[in-house]
Amino acid sequence: MLNFLNNSGKNEADNGSYNNTNIPVTLQQGLSLSPYMNVDPSYLPINQPEFIFPDGAVKQRGRFELAFGQIGAACIIGAGIGGATGLYRGIKATSIAGETGKLRRTQLINHVMKGGANMANSLGVITIMYTCAGMGITWIRGTDDSFNTVGAAAASAALFRSAAGVRKAGFAAAIAAGVATIYSVWNNGGFSSQRVREWNTYRS
Repeated sequence: MLNFLNNSGKNEADNGSYNNTNIPVTLQQGLSLSPYMNVDPSYLPINQPEFIFPDGAVKQRGRFELAFGQIGAACIIGAGIGGATGLYRGIKATSIAGETGKLRRTQLINHVMKGGANMANSLGVITIMYTCAGMGITWIRGTDDSFNTVGAAAASAALFRSAAGVRKAGFAAAIAAGVATIYSVWNNGGFSSQRVREWNTYRS
């Protein structure tokens, strides 16, 4: 423990002076030694990683860990979009019907709640399908990359629209695969010239 008392026993920490010469204030490397912490900065790792991972561990969250946030975000976004759409439709419908006062307010609330619930439910179900498909493809292939993202998006869209027929399911899968491809390219560095050169080198 540091001693802030001088030889006469008077505490001089309050007046800003420190006369204890028993503790060195400089090191051989020229680094300062804090008289309050008594820690040698040369022993502190500077270039070491901030987190310690076990051997063989992946330094990013997996699809299962990301699923909860993705599902919640999809439901919130769906509720917002559906609520706004329902409000627009409610205003239009009540204006045509000539409703006013409490009746119109009740109809607007019903449209907002119905539209928000339907859209939140739809996006939440699609996200659950996407997450399950992504985890399944990752388990089958043994790796997690952009191909899993594109495949999971196409599979979830096709499954969600399967009740409407094969043609519409295939069309939805194509759109979802295209959007997932654009996202994967953007997430991996975009269409920069350096990235294009890397692709050409990989293809050759």
